[in-house]
Amino acid sequence: MKRLILPLLLAFWFNAGAQELMNLDSLLRLLPSAAEDTNKVQLYINLGQQYEGSDPGLAKYYYKAARELSRRLNFKPGLIRFYTNYTFVLNQQGYYDSSLALNLESVALARELGDHFTLAKTLFNTGSSYRLKEEYEKAVAYYEEGKKYFAPYKNERIEAQANDILQNLYTGMKQYHKALVYGRLAVSGLRKTGNKPLLGMALNNMGLIYTHLNHADSAAACFRESLSIAKETGDMNMEATQYLNLGDLLVQEGDFMAIKPLMEKALKISRELGLTESEAIALKGLSFHYQFIQNYPLSKWFADSALALAIRYDFRDQRQKLYAHLSNLSYSMQDMKAGERYARLSTQLADTILNEMVQKTTLDLEKKYETAAKEAKIRELEAQKKLQQLVISRKNLLNYILAGGALMLVLLGFLLYRNYRHARQLQQQRIQELEAEKQLAATEAVLKGEEQERSRLARELHDGLGGMLSGIKYSFNTMKGNLIMTPENAQAFERSMDMLDSSIKEMRRVAHNMMPEALVKFGLDTALRDFCEDINRSGALQVVYQSFGMELMHVEQSTAIAIYRIVQELINNTMKHAAAKTAIVQLSRTGTGINVTVEDDGKGFNPVILQDIKGIGWINIRSRVEYLKGKMDVQSAPGNGTSVNIEFNL
Repeated sequence: MKRLILPLLLAFWFNAGAQELMNLDSLLRLLPSAAEDTNKVQLYINLGQQYEGSDPGLAKYYYKAARELSRRLNFKPGLIRFYTNYTFVLNQQGYYDSSLALNLESVALARELGDHFTLAKTLFNTGSSYRLKEEYEKAVAYYEEGKKYFAPYKNERIEAQANDILQNLYTGMKQYHKALVYGRLAVSGLRKTGNKPLLGMALNNMGLIYTHLNHADSAAACFRESLSIAKETGDMNMEATQYLNLGDLLVQEGDFMAIKPLMEKALKISRELGLTESEAIALKGLSFHYQFIQNYPLSKWFADSALALAIRYDFRDQRQKLYAHLSNLSYSMQDMKAGERYARLSTQLADTILNEMVQKTTLDLEKKYETAAKEAKIRELEAQKKLQQLVISRKNLLNYILAGGALMLVLLGFLLYRNYRHARQLQQQRIQELEAEKQLAATEAVLKGEEQERSRLARELHDGLGGMLSGIKYSFNTMKGNLIMTPENAQAFERSMDMLDSSIKEMRRVAHNMMPEALVKFGLDTALRDFCEDINRSGALQVVYQSFGMELMHVEQSTAIAIYRIVQELINNTMKHAAAKTAIVQLSRTGTGINVTVEDDGKGFNPVILQDIKGIGWINIRSRVEYLKGKMDVQSAPGNGTSVNIEFNL
């Protein structure tokens, strides 16, 4: 079990007035009678801070309320307070990209206000977002600018917070001794101010540094004190983190028996707060415990549960560690084939992560080199321009006239030729556009007609045939009370009633597949999730559904239906032809578009055969992709499963 890296994230909060000294009950009593003014904005902020450690979802609710009221009042300081506190929760939940975008907005707004103290706080929070994304050069730039604005104020708490943030920065850069210097300054400063929540976070972060430096006793002392503060302040997120970190120290010491109660407590809190990565780590820790006591089935159950979370939420580091753990566990269970498979998956994922890091570093270096080369080129061009101007200035008037006349003739001829070619290209392009529009119109008419017919048939099945079958069932139930039957006839009657129930259920299933109600009522994301869950319940295939950024995206109904049918047909092909056990369906937002990925672990095939396939299913998929002007990529090989990626620019 490798070390846990679970830093508690620090942000600069904005508090004002006596409200911050009140407890939760007092704040809640103030809310109903509070006037719709700037004081209520701060009340919402203080309520959100009360819930950050115990109910992140409720904290975000109050922060959003502060944002909406600030917008109505045009209260820009209130908006900055929203950004600062809301991004703190986003960082806790691992939404680093969303946090960075909001923090950048807060910096721009703070620059408009011209308040250097507020600007310094937003700069530090933005630097923390870059640090969490491991873009350390940008993080340092924002921290340095923030320190410049903080310097004149001489505020002990702010200085201690800044030291804790710098502690995390240098930890991320693996400069542990330098990080420890800032960590000690942060802890010392926060002890003086008496701010226990911030002290608990600083102690946690310093404990991680001691863990990296193999000072287990010092790390344990920091984690235990942070745990005590978490219990005292009711910060359940920090409490769960300390259970995991203390469990990690026990694993390093080889004490696999003692980690069980710590991991069980961490698991309980993580599930209550929706901390999915912490939940996966706790499940992995319990798997280690049961592996140690040779309860292999239970160990594998915990490991599989952790892996499902890592796959669902794309925790790639945890997924790679779990593959390695499952490989060792499989070898312990004498399942050599599974052990080799998990070892191969672990190696492949580790190589992918390493390659991405190398590519990112290479791109950064190339960008720096290109910038320097462009600057040198600009200087060279400027020198050449000055020399050229000097030479031209010495030419006589006749040369100007001759050169100008020749240039005008050449330019005139070029412009005439270019206009001619451009006119031809426009004409050809217009012809192609008309042909494409005609083809798309025909495809659209076919698809709309098909969906309308599906809807009509679904309604007739459900309302017509369904009603008739239900009426027949009611009539049979009524007749049963008035008939005298032999036991054999009664048994046959009951079998007939069961067959009638099965017919009604099958009719409803067919009607639902023809036009799912969830697609019409709740949208594409919910409909696809329900579809995948239906497949899972059927037992025909295990489908993992993942969606990213789709919560607030509205997809026009005809487009949603087309994408739904594409995924439906791809999964049906997987069940019919791939002999797969598991599949993954991913739906993600990419700017103004949608990316759809369907993968399976089936027997695979040679994609070349798709060029000659005449099956109606594959033709329907291609028609819908072309109708939506999407781009489709199919990757497959015999024995290696199949991956279909489709990009739609909506």
